[in-house]
Amino acid sequence: MRIGTRGSALALAQAGTVAALLGADAELVPMATTGDARGAAVARDGNDKERWVKELELALLAGEIDLAVHSAKDVPSVLPDGLELVGAPARGDAFDALVGAAALSQLAPGARVGTASLRRAAQLLALREDLQVLVVRGNVDTRLRKLQSGAADALVLAAAGLTRLGRADAIGCVLSELVPAPGQGTLVLEARVGDSRAAAAVRAITDGPTWDALCAERALVSRLDASCNTPLGAHATVGADGIVLRTFAGLPDGSSWLRDETPAAATPDEAGALAAERLLAAGGGELLARAEELATS
Repeated sequence: MRIGTRGSALALAQAGTVAALLGADAELVPMATTGDARGAAVARDGNDKERWVKELELALLAGEIDLAVHSAKDVPSVLPDGLELVGAPARGDAFDALVGAAALSQLAPGARVGTASLRRAAQLLALREDLQVLVVRGNVDTRLRKLQSGAADALVLAAAGLTRLGRADAIGCVLSELVPAPGQGTLVLEARVGDSRAAAAVRAITDGPTWDALCAERALVSRLDASCNTPLGAHATVGADGIVLRTFAGLPDGSSWLRDETPAAATPDEAGALAAERLLAAGGGELLARAEELATS
């Protein structure tokens, strides 16, 4: 089973976890994506996420690999013809982490907080309008070096990424008050439609609640037609009563925002549809359109 992955340290660590779950016959095939070549520069179109997965998907379609492993938050809501998502192992920590301080409340007035995420910036400023949110890009080690050099007073990074790289010691606190990106903390496997061998292998390592939560979050993204330029947070939890979606939508400067938590829904698609309906009814469509306009202007 040939597993395609990006070649970054984090991607390789994540893909190695999946390979270990699949067993001894799994082989990692690292490759560079457009995103790796360009860095994390912000694209000016709604297909920005494609830069992290395009080359892996082309390799799948060409039969060069059997599976592609992605950070689920990087996968566009619309997949190329002939490909499908086939499963996901148990989710890691879905939340963001603060690095450099033990709590947001401990940051001094006007503290400089680094992130490359519009979603994180919007929520940070909604909570602390005094903060200076700086754009800090690069892989985890690069960002940590920038913090150590004094380029920022604190960083916000994905807790799961830090943990998977063995850098959980850098986490000052987990920011449960921020709604994560859809799919954050989840690894998802993509295969060719009709490849029963690959689908069966992934099905054996798929965690049911993780898969349902991911499908609910992706259903919301699809219904809102959200992109990398949309400050949208979504976090689904699966319980005995059904699937609950906690959501956030806002402007990048934190001046206007919506937060919601849905009643439990029976299926992932129903949960995503309900969350979208509630956000749209509260004016979330106009809010996200304005955010997209600001991000791409």
